[in-house]
Amino acid sequence: MTIPTIDLNDGNTIPQFGLGVFLMPPEVTKQHVLTALELGYRHIDTAAIYGNEQAVGEAIAESGVPRDELFVTTKLWNDRQTDAPAALHESLEKLGLDHVDLYLIHWPTPKFDTYVEAWLALEQLKGEGLARSIGVSNFHQQHLSRAIAESSTVPAVNQIEVHPSLPQFELVEFCQNLDVAVEAWSPLGRTADLDAPAVVQIASALGRTPAQVILRWHIQRGLIVFPKASSRERLAENMNIFDFELDDHAMQALNDLDMGHRVGPDPETFDRH
Repeated sequence: MTIPTIDLNDGNTIPQFGLGVFLMPPEVTKQHVLTALELGYRHIDTAAIYGNEQAVGEAIAESGVPRDELFVTTKLWNDRQTDAPAALHESLEKLGLDHVDLYLIHWPTPKFDTYVEAWLALEQLKGEGLARSIGVSNFHQQHLSRAIAESSTVPAVNQIEVHPSLPQFELVEFCQNLDVAVEAWSPLGRTADLDAPAVVQIASALGRTPAQVILRWHIQRGLIVFPKASSRERLAENMNIFDFELDDHAMQALNDLDMGHRVGPDPETFDRH
C-alpha cells in the first residue's frame, strides 16, 4: 500500500498518514511502533511530554527500516520554550537520532509569551540540520500571524485538534491559504463522533468501519492524520483508507456534525508547564 505524501512549504514532504503515540505508556510503545513499522507505517508522531521518545527510538533502531524512509516528529514542551536547543538535543538523545523530520512548538501558551522566542530558536535548529522541517501545534490565527511577522519562516505545519465535532473550518482554511499543512490530532474525536448516525450509515453503505470513514474524511480535506490504535488489527484497519472515496453527500454529512466540541484544552487558555 502506498501512503500519499503532502508537499510542505520548505520543499520537504510528509506522509499523510502515520501513528500517534499520545498517552501510550513507554512499556507498550516499543512493540506498538515495531508492529506499525512492520505493517508499513513510516510516520511516527511523539513529543517530549509523552515520556515515550526512548521507546520510539528503540523501536526504530530494531525495526531495520532505513532512516531515510521514516518521518519522525517530536515536540517542544511548554516549559522549554526559552531552552529549545537543549530540549531538542535531549529528545534526539532519547530517540537515538541525529535529526528529526519535524519539530513542533507544542502549545502557544500565550500567558507566558515565549512562543516567538521559541520559534526563532527552531529556525536556528533547522539551519543546523537538527530538524528538517519546523512547525507549530495548537496555534490559532493570531499566534501564527505573529510568529510569521516576527521571523523569516512560515511554519511548515500546524498540528491542531480536528474531528467531525470540531472540524475547525476557518483555522484550516487560514493555514492552507498560508501554505501551512494541517495535521489533525485526536482525528476520531470522541465516541460520539464514531457513533453518530451519519457516520454509521455511511460506513454501513460502504462496507467500512466508522473510524475508516472519519479518517477518510480527513484525508479528502487534505489533512494529515496519525491515529492511535490499541491492537495490530486496528493498526491495519486504520491504514486501510486509501482504496475508497467519500462522495460529496457523505463529506457534507460529516461536515454537518460540527458542534464546536473540544476533546482537549483551549489553546487560548492552556498554560501548563
